[in-house]
Parts: sequence; C-alpha cells; structure tokens
Amino acid sequence: MDKRQFTFEEIKEAIENFSPCMNDYLYVFDIPNDRYYISERAVERFNMPCCQFTDVANTHRKFVHPDDVDMLFEDLQQVISGEKDEHDIIYRWMGRDGHSIWINCRGRSIRGEDHTPQFLIGCINEVGIRPIADNVSGLLESVVLKASVANLHENSPKGFIMRLGIDDFKDINEKIGISYGDYVLRGVADRIVSLLTPKQKVYRVVADEFMVVDYQDGGIEEAERIYRALQLAVDEFIQEENYRAVYALSAGIISGEDIADMDYSEIMKISQFALSRAKKLGKNQSYRFQAEDYQKFLRKREILVEMRKSIERNFEGFELHFQPIVTAEKEELYAAESLLRYVTSEGERLSPLEFIPILEESGLIIPVGKWVLEHALKMCTECRKRYPDFKISVNLSYVQILKSDVLEDIVRIVEESGVAPANLIIEMTESGYVERNASVRTVWKRLREYGVWTAIDDFGTGYSNFLSISTMMPNVVKLDREFTVKAMENAYEYQLMRHIIQLVHSVNLRICVEGVETQEELERVRKLGADCIQGYYFSKPCPPQEFLERFIEQ
Repeated sequence: MDKRQFTFEEIKEAIENFSPCMNDYLYVFDIPNDRYYISERAVERFNMPCCQFTDVANTHRKFVHPDDVDMLFEDLQQVISGEKDEHDIIYRWMGRDGHSIWINCRGRSIRGEDHTPQFLIGCINEVGIRPIADNVSGLLESVVLKASVANLHENSPKGFIMRLGIDDFKDINEKIGISYGDYVLRGVADRIVSLLTPKQKVYRVVADEFMVVDYQDGGIEEAERIYRALQLAVDEFIQEENYRAVYALSAGIISGEDIADMDYSEIMKISQFALSRAKKLGKNQSYRFQAEDYQKFLRKREILVEMRKSIERNFEGFELHFQPIVTAEKEELYAAESLLRYVTSEGERLSPLEFIPILEESGLIIPVGKWVLEHALKMCTECRKRYPDFKISVNLSYVQILKSDVLEDIVRIVEESGVAPANLIIEMTESGYVERNASVRTVWKRLREYGVWTAIDDFGTGYSNFLSISTMMPNVVKLDREFTVKAMENAYEYQLMRHIIQLVHSVNLRICVEGVETQEELERVRKLGADCIQGYYFSKPCPPQEFLERFIEQ
C-alpha cells in the first residue's frame, strides 16, 4: 500500500492542535517551497518575526546565535540533499530579551514519491529548562513547587513551608560514591513522604534539599513535629544500612503568615536563609524563621556589597584613625594604634563591631588589611620626622594569616615604606585559637625574626591565659579596657592586675594598659608599674591630620 502524502497545511494544522498540550515547540520545514512553521508560543519566547515564514535560511540568521549558524546550516544541508534523514543538534537561539537560549532541535525527513526530501518535521526543547520531576528522589521539582506556592497563598495563608537539607551530603558522594548518595536521597525522600498528610506535599528543590508545603493550616508546631519524627526515621534508616553513612538533617521552618505577600522568588530566598541559619546553629536542628534575623542578614549583605564597591573604588569610604599610646611614667608619646573606620556612600558611619566581622567572613579583610598597613606606615613615616623612635601598631586578623601570604605582604610593604621593622607593632587579639594554630605561631615567629614587634591584644578577656604569653612570646601585652574597669572597681581585680604586670615584667616584656579614661585611673595604673597607657584620657582615636596637629606638630 502506498503511503499517503501529507500537505504542508495538514501538518501545520496538526501542530496547531498538538502544541497547546506540549511544553516543547513543534515545527515543519517545507523544503521544496522553502516554507517554515513553528508552534505559535515560540514567537513569545524567541526573537523570530512570526510563526510562519519563507526564505528559511536567511530568516533563521535573525534568531540563531551567530556562532552557531554555520553548524546549523551544515547539518540542514545534509538533510535537504537527502544525505541523511535525521536532524539532531544542540545549539542556541536568541530570546526576546536578547539573551541566548540553548535548544535541542530534533527532526526527521519525510520523502516524496520521487524519494527526495519533502518535509523536515520535529520538535525543539529548551535544554536549560529544569525538569518537572526528579527520578532520583521520585519527587516533583521546583517547576511544580512554584505553582504549589501560589496555591498555598490562595488556600492556606496560615500553613507553613519547611526547607530540609541533608547535612554534609557531599561527604557521602565523595567517600562512598554518587550511586549511594542517590540511594540516600531516595531513602530520605520516602521517609518524608511517609510522614505527611494528603494536604502536605514535598518537592525536591536542589541537590540534597527538599521543601515541604502544608495546605491545611498546619502551624509551626506541626512542622516541628514532622521534623522530629523525620530525625527518628532517618536515624532508623542509617541503622538499617549498618551505619554505612552517618548524616543528619537540618530544617528551616517558615509560617504561611510570614510569606503571605511574597512571590516565589522571595520565598525561595527566605527558605534558603532559614535552612542556612539552622546549619550555622550547629546542624541537625531546626530554625524557625524570624523577620528580625532576616533583616540583620540583609543588612550584612548590603554592607558587604557596599564595601566591595568601596574596595573597587580605591578603598573609598575606608578611613584610618589613630589613638596615641604614651609612656606611663612621663606621659610621652610612644606609639599609636591604627584603627579602621568605614563610612558608607550614604554617609552612615558603621561601627567596627559591625563591619569588621563582615570583612573577615568574606575574606575582604585581606585587601583591606594591606591598605591599612600601607597607610599606617605612611603615618609612621610622618611621625618619625619628629619622633625617630615612634612606633605604629596595626591589628592583624587570623583570616589574613590563614588565607593569604600575609608575611610576604608585611615584609614587602615595610621595605617599600622605608620604615624599620622595629617601628611596626603587629597586634593579634588574644584567644585560645591563636596559640593553638600552627600557621599563626609560624607567622608570629617569623615576624619576630624579621624584627617586627608583636603584641597580644585584649589580654584579660575571652580565652585569656598565661600560656599564650609563653607560647607567643610577644614584645607587648595589652590589658583590655574591660579588665581595667574591673580592676578600678574591685580590690581583688586590682591586685590581680598587679600580679599580671609583675609576671609580664618578669619575662622582660612590656605591658600596655588600655581603657584609661580618668586622672584617678591613670594614677592607680601608674602605681602598678605599667609601661604604657592608652585610652580616652589622652585621646579618642582621631583622623590622621588631627593626630598630626595634636601630637606631632605641637
């Protein structure tokens, strides 16, 4: 029986009927008549003039990525010539927004009675679009979740969403293998599903994360109940597998009321924040979303963005202020501590307690630290014109030591400045972390060998202990303001300060007392035998020009 030959119009009609039922785009290329038709929805997505056009090659040039035109035409020419019947390539079309979109264009040639190619019929799908379902976990994915969240707003404003994540999941993939990692994902997904009611759904979000959506006005307590039950279920799963992999789950829980006016994108951001917060709290626990916490998070992010821009603009907004350090006996200028300050582009002056931790967490403390050292040594050079033995003190973050070649940076900047190494004091905040870390101890030792003075800052607070003095062997020990205040108010603490000063002197180290604010405090500290004094009694930290005018030029 002869095969029936379809016309272009019949194929076009079939495409028009089937297209509304498909996510892909169907097309037909009438080769002899140089005509082309594609699903009407494609015109909304791609930069093509209309869904039906002639002069197919030149029209394609208008919406095919320029780098992919030759590859496309080479393959099509083989179909047109009859050299092959299959067309299957991945390349790029240009979207309406001007961005390229990766597509997979597949088709099959239909030959006429004379065996020459008549039509190329096929479909186009966007290879970058995420699948609707995940065959590893057996769950629907975020494409469906997006519609589900909209449904949550309409029907259950008092429900909840709970974002779950497997803690340290990458360790399973790396140590045991991806196949077992997939097995764990499916096992966890099955246990989540088993704990939900018909009006609660779970979706695979990304990697090792899942999202539970409640449609029945279940409250936060219900979410926490599910989470606790899931912890037990996962523990049982781990035992059944004879502890081949040991892991836990963290959860970020958000009430429907907290997200009532948010769109899908914002909800995903909120849920990611909540899950990340749970993990930062120690993992294997849940965190209930708090708007105040999220606002703090957003502020930190805004400050981080602001400071990145400042660094790109040659450290615009960063300032160095200087606080004098004087000898206790004669109150003569001995040194100055460099203290970092920051003013936003809007003119807001931020507290170091707020912005320095952000610099450290982001790693931006590394370039900023170099800037601080360079400008501190410039000040030192100016001050040494009047006081040849003047020293400048710079704080060093442990992040600089662990994540950069800080020793090389210090040596290079000191050499370029022309300042003698002994005129630079590097301060490290005293903590139990410092003396236990080999990298810190190595840098500390080499700084001393190079001739730079070293100081332990904030001694008397936090993890203070005398072991740090013997381990770090600094040139200077600085007693914290908090300790000074206690000593001024309490006889026991005052005697303790006396003994600390005596101990420091017994190993030939200098001691600087911070936080002296009154004449009475100065006299009492002086009686204890401190070498240097620093505090508001002499001056608050001040800008460079003010410091020069008050303490150098006069």
